[in-house]
Amino acid sequence: MLDVVVLFFVLGVAAKCFKSDLRLPEALYETLSIYLLLAIGLKGGIEMSKQSLLDLAPQVAVCLSLGFAIPFLLVPVLRRLGLSAVDSAALAAHYGSVSVVTFAVANSFLQKRGVPVESHAALWVALMEAPGLIAGIWLARRGLREATSLNWRELAHDVFLGKSVLLLVGGLLIGAFMGEAGTASIKNVFIDPFKGVLALFLLELGLVAGARLGDLRQHGLKLVGFALIAPMGLAVLGALAGVLMGLSQGGVTIMATLAASASYIAAPTAMRIAVPQANAGLSITAALGVTFPFNIVLGIPLYFEMVQRWMP
Repeated sequence: MLDVVVLFFVLGVAAKCFKSDLRLPEALYETLSIYLLLAIGLKGGIEMSKQSLLDLAPQVAVCLSLGFAIPFLLVPVLRRLGLSAVDSAALAAHYGSVSVVTFAVANSFLQKRGVPVESHAALWVALMEAPGLIAGIWLARRGLREATSLNWRELAHDVFLGKSVLLLVGGLLIGAFMGEAGTASIKNVFIDPFKGVLALFLLELGLVAGARLGDLRQHGLKLVGFALIAPMGLAVLGALAGVLMGLSQGGVTIMATLAASASYIAAPTAMRIAVPQANAGLSITAALGVTFPFNIVLGIPLYFEMVQRWMP
């Protein structure tokens, strides 16, 4: 059974396909994205405050390693599909990073089914946001034979202090420092309305994805096939990482979903700054036009079913 928030995404796609004049103000879209990033970070930080950071060290290592490794695994596949070295690396970076909204939908999916998830799962999102971007940028610059000319200090500033990473990590730190009692006064703003705000954000993403359906014909069936098949392969890799981390059934499902997701907020910004030669339309079409809808409609239930079979 579909989660109600997914139907808001379907509504947005349908509205665009039928040429409705429905649109959300750009300022509202920006506000909703800021809210979601902060809320996810806060919730994860509150739960982190209840645990020993030393116990989380192995999970930190696995998440960083997984995010960094994914672009190296995908670039050879994309090269065989005929993409240039630069476009392959840029697209792989989008899949090496993660989608915060896909994480939120997966969390909602599991909550609806009463499947518990490790309370600090938002930490995994924060950890996996940047390593894939760094790996993808290095691969892209190597493809341009300009690796030595890249200003890594400037790049680190753009990646780690970009909006998505800054808000997510900032929320985590605030939640971890203040704890449940210290954040109780803002619970009615950042915790309780979360799902309703997520539904509005998905409505806007549905409108954006619907507008990009025409791009699929331009980029061909190979790109569509990659954007559908790669998430399933990466989900298996993420699930194996979750098992290695000793996570619960819900936690392994979240790790599978994170590995299968593709960034369409942080990654396009980082690629535009560091590798302007890459075809941005190619990456956005694959990540937002194909992989994101696939994950939230079909992928998450499939990953959950896979994990159930592995961990009965």
